[in-house]
Amino acid sequence: MKKTLIFNGSPRSNGDTASLIRILIEKLEGEFEIVNCYEADISPCIDCRECREIDDCAINDDMQKIYDYLNECDNVVIASPIYFSQPTGKLLDVVSRFQRYFSQTYFKKKRPFLKAKKGGIILVGGGNGNCDSAYKTVVGIMKMINVTSFAPLVKSHSTDTIPALNDQNAMESLLNLAEYLNI
Repeated sequence: MKKTLIFNGSPRSNGDTASLIRILIEKLEGEFEIVNCYEADISPCIDCRECREIDDCAINDDMQKIYDYLNECDNVVIASPIYFSQPTGKLLDVVSRFQRYFSQTYFKKKRPFLKAKKGGIILVGGGNGNCDSAYKTVVGIMKMINVTSFAPLVKSHSTDTIPALNDQNAMESLLNLAEYLNI
């Protein structure tokens, strides 16, 4: 059975990002966990460097459960509104805790995951329609947790004028993402 971990970087429980996540999970096979970054009790990395010595994080909070699920899952999806051309600050706070994997890889010279994962990225927002910078940031984050293949980007970047659920390109891409993750 496939397992999918979804990071929701939106503060709005009924916003465009959440709406796309709800459609995605209706189409996903297997089980899933959603990390709502604005609700989770997860502190950002404080660069204490403990993870350079041990294969764990010194901060004991909800991230410990996420680490466990991350070791088991087959897929990872990061979904976020775009603020100032980047994913939200709260999402970046949460994923900053992947520093332990960076430390294992670059300081301890070992890969933290044996299992490769598939990835999906959902970016939404108003503005100029350019998601390039946010996309590059998220791809870099996902590579650190051994996401080795990616579905095409799901983006709805005209939400000032059209809700994501009415964005035909976004909806088509979302269905393709679900299909990709289910294989």
